[in-house]
Amino acid sequence: MMKVIEGPAAQGISPVSKQAAGADDMVLIPGGTVIMGSTRFYPEEAPLRQTMVEAFRIDRYPVTNRQFARFVEATGYVTLAQIAPKAEDFPGAPPEMLQPGSLVFHKAQRPVNPNDPSGWWRFVFGAYWSRPLGPHSDLQGLEEHPVIHIAYQDAQAYAQWAGKALPSEAQWEHAARGGLVDREYAWGDELAPGGFMMANYWQGTFPYDNSMLDGYERTSPVGSFPPNGYGLFDMIGNTWEWTCDWYLDAARQVTGASAKTCCAAPKVMRRVNEDESFDPAMPLIRIPRRVIKGGSHLCAENYCQRYRPAARHPQMIDSATSHLGFRCVSK
Repeated sequence: MMKVIEGPAAQGISPVSKQAAGADDMVLIPGGTVIMGSTRFYPEEAPLRQTMVEAFRIDRYPVTNRQFARFVEATGYVTLAQIAPKAEDFPGAPPEMLQPGSLVFHKAQRPVNPNDPSGWWRFVFGAYWSRPLGPHSDLQGLEEHPVIHIAYQDAQAYAQWAGKALPSEAQWEHAARGGLVDREYAWGDELAPGGFMMANYWQGTFPYDNSMLDGYERTSPVGSFPPNGYGLFDMIGNTWEWTCDWYLDAARQVTGASAKTCCAAPKVMRRVNEDESFDPAMPLIRIPRRVIKGGSHLCAENYCQRYRPAARHPQMIDSATSHLGFRCVSK
């Protein structure tokens, strides 16, 4: 993990015209009362809660490598994964570890402990958005895949340049549901209706056996799977996506609610502040966390069934990984 060093303003990022930034390829999402969450999967998703969302526009696709390259060419922006950690920020760290890089998924060769992510994640020196697997990799053939290895401030910098913003969790979940109410997935209640793959996720036993029924081992080109009811692609699977909301278990976001609540009327959410977002299980690591949504190509039926609109996960804002990207919104 790398400590946040500088934001978009520090690198002199200024907006371009919305037309140049792809504002035309956005979808208008109607406003209204949004029911968020689920009581049927993970505890951090419960209870059901409601909020009001004004109409907004959201990118039809996740931001691609081609789009992010255009941003970097125009601004000279350097992502967090390209910046070496400072020794004073990580006291006691071996000097040889203070190198730029990012987390890259490596498929296990055999069954491993599902509670130990070190069985499939490796911090690779020299891995960043245009070197997705490490210093000897490149983006050839991946131009229309979602950009990855994006820390929160990187997504924020792109959004600022594009004259847009990052979505709130409510905006993202509302858009992902595609107009459906109380359905498990963005397309209904069946993960693979009639055996048809509706998103890029892991088929088989994670993290060592991937049958690739969807045709992809890692990311897929955006738009490779059917859109949801609002005409949005890749809201589920492929890559996780940043939102602008600080993370807190949903049960603590509502007054008097319990994660066990399943039959009562939806509770009203309150705003979460940065201080509440720190991981209580890691009191010595004071790095705030944002909500990420949508799951990724690494979600599987036997592990992390978060390829659903209601699913949510905390992500430290200084983290960049090979399954994390974003999309933008505007008014």
